[in-house]
Amino acid sequence: MTNRVLLVEDDRAIATVITEALRDEGFDVTACSTVSKRDALLADHSFDVMLTDVMLEDGDGLASIADVHEAAPDMPVIVLSAQNTLDTAVRASDSRAFEYFPKPFDLDELTHAVRQATKRSAQSADSLEGEGEGSLPLIGRSKAMQDVYRMITRVLRNDLSVLVTGESGTGKELVAEAIHELGSRRTGPFIAVNMAAIPHDLLESELFGHERGAFTGAVSQQIGKFEQANGGTLFLDEIGDMPAEAQTRLLRALQSGKIRRVGGRQEIGVDVRIIAATNKDLGPMIASGSFREDLYYRLNVVPIHLPPLRERREDVGALVKHFLGQAVAEGLPNHGISDGAIKRLEAQRWKGNVRELRNVVFRLALTAREDVIDAETVDDALPAIEETARGAGTPFETALQMWLSAHASAPGALYHSALAAFEKPLFEHALQQTEGNQLRAARLLGINRNTLRKRLSDLEIEPERYVRRR
Repeated sequence: MTNRVLLVEDDRAIATVITEALRDEGFDVTACSTVSKRDALLADHSFDVMLTDVMLEDGDGLASIADVHEAAPDMPVIVLSAQNTLDTAVRASDSRAFEYFPKPFDLDELTHAVRQATKRSAQSADSLEGEGEGSLPLIGRSKAMQDVYRMITRVLRNDLSVLVTGESGTGKELVAEAIHELGSRRTGPFIAVNMAAIPHDLLESELFGHERGAFTGAVSQQIGKFEQANGGTLFLDEIGDMPAEAQTRLLRALQSGKIRRVGGRQEIGVDVRIIAATNKDLGPMIASGSFREDLYYRLNVVPIHLPPLRERREDVGALVKHFLGQAVAEGLPNHGISDGAIKRLEAQRWKGNVRELRNVVFRLALTAREDVIDAETVDDALPAIEETARGAGTPFETALQMWLSAHASAPGALYHSALAAFEKPLFEHALQQTEGNQLRAARLLGINRNTLRKRLSDLEIEPERYVRRR
């Protein structure tokens, strides 16, 4: 029996290409260009699958998919869209679309999707609350980012483990946050752990917690990140820096769904979704024995790779404008930016990726004298950008340079004010990581506990604020 396809597309050229391709594959295609005509056709005929554009002559084809599902609940819907944002991909997923294709799309992939759609009915799923594009963390309409969006939407309604790979600064944690905030676990906690930032001898305690007296300094019971993330998502950043002993315990926890606190005897059941991330190539680490192969396969159920910024230069303009808005929200001057300036920024290598671009935009917002940042202003800043890239090029160094530029007009006080500005968030971070435990905070910082107490008093930091209430 010939499968019937309803195509709703107001671009005649695209509609013709799709119609001919599907007919060549043996499909019976009926095409229309409006929501009203679509509804009339669905009322009088039955179709095996529908393809629809988002922006149609008389309405939003995506917004009205609910009406389509009501008229034909078992008919798969494939969404086509030139609005290539994460918001559109998520809306398509929310609308229970069988598949989502950003324009331009691969015609062979589309034909294959239609063939697959005719073999099975669309599966129902709980709809998510709508999200505006401005509230979503990922920005970009390049093909590379479209692939990322599509992978994100495929994991929103399941708890499969995800491994996010990509260079430093590409936004791996943003992907994890998007999966959590848009997925079925969004009402639960999102707990992030940076493996590279925790001393190896404290890592197992951080992840699994410890009992009182488990080791020197364990004066009370400590709840670990697994228990804190119960019912939500645990994001394990820089998983490639995890020591071998902790890898073994992590694998056991993932296999059994249970953890045991350091020094404890009782196994505790935990319900967490694991999202891991790394900027390292784990293949050679597996070959050398520094990373467990079985743990890799347990984590890498769904791989998502974030491309470096140099491979999606067409997204630079949208990112720059987004960061200029963020700069205003953080108290920096409000600036526009010229097309010429964006072209200059697009031409950079951006070794620090999106994070480096954000820092540079903030620097431009701070130092630009005109209301609109032009190409000349960017050119003046480029030597400083290149100098940062030749050095360590870390986001911290860039942020520090921005701070110093803003406070250089305070003669005689710059040294002490700079130390205070850095020292206070450093101690607050240590207390936050150790949940107010001063002994562990001192150990994390590598200083004496008495020194820590004195500096906390001098900086008017109250460690009690960071103690986890149980």
